[in-house]
Amino acid sequence: MIFRQLFDHESYTYTYLLADEATREAIIIDPVLSQVENNLRLINELTLKLIAAVDTHVHADHITALDALRNSTDCQTWLGNPGEVQCVDHALEDQAVMHIGKLQLKVIYTPGHTDDSYCFYLQQNNAPMLFTGDTLLIRGTGRTDFQNGDAGQLFDSLHQKILTLPKQTRVFPGHDYKGWHESTLAEEIAHNPRLAITARDDFIKHMSTLDLPNPKMMDIAVPANRTCGKQPG
Repeated sequence: MIFRQLFDHESYTYTYLLADEATREAIIIDPVLSQVENNLRLINELTLKLIAAVDTHVHADHITALDALRNSTDCQTWLGNPGEVQCVDHALEDQAVMHIGKLQLKVIYTPGHTDDSYCFYLQQNNAPMLFTGDTLLIRGTGRTDFQNGDAGQLFDSLHQKILTLPKQTRVFPGHDYKGWHESTLAEEIAHNPRLAITARDDFIKHMSTLDLPNPKMMDIAVPANRTCGKQPG
């Protein structure tokens, strides 16, 4: 497998490129529009064929590159909540499997941060990989106070879905603000203060007291991302 973790310094967003080494087929997760030229350069240098671009959810802090990558590579685009986001080629479905060459990426619906949040699970020998978007962060979780977020649903997604996976699963979040690149489920269970709150009502109460400012690009990013980041003109 070919794997690259890319980073956008403006929004602290991680983008992930995965490819089957034999077929050269590739998928990109959470691409950022301002980084699309760098993404395309890397794909070209590695002689990959991008067949899919996917977002874990409709982002509020950056504009997605789904439309730009589709226009440049003819890849298929994927996102949840097809009722609101009709620009994608395919809607994500819980428990579906995305095939990238011989790689099999399992789709897991994990609402809570938003109502269209998904994670992607790759069984990889003894070190499976989980791409968590904003559902589970390193030593934290996503917020739940906009885009139909729901703290109770986030608690359920974490404890009934994410934490049932093998503890050695490597965790690759959608963002990190401390410069940490990855974690494991075992490490997060031991050290993540949000996961230490094991009563659902206590978790809901805690999330309601965060009082966080809105992302600075929210009013621009959310409408743009509901059109897959399509630019006017």
